[in-house]
Amino acid sequence: MVAMSSTERSRWPIARYRLGEEPSDDLSERTTPAERIAMMWALSEAAWKIAGRPLPTYERRNIPGVLFRRGTPRPSDDDA
Repeated sequence: MVAMSSTERSRWPIARYRLGEEPSDDLSERTTPAERIAMMWALSEAAWKIAGRPLPTYERRNIPGVLFRRGTPRPSDDDA
């Protein structure tokens, strides 16, 4: 982990709200769909790291998947 200086932290965009008066989590009025998709990369990368698994290297068209029909129970070891 890289240490961050107080100067760098002072540039963080911080907003303060009273409890219960926070803005909505809906970003659709303030961001474009492309910006919201781009935000997901950092979250996805962090999730893979937290899970202790390597990032996938396959192309999108080759993503492995399983179709579960409605009413069909999933296996107990399903990590998908």
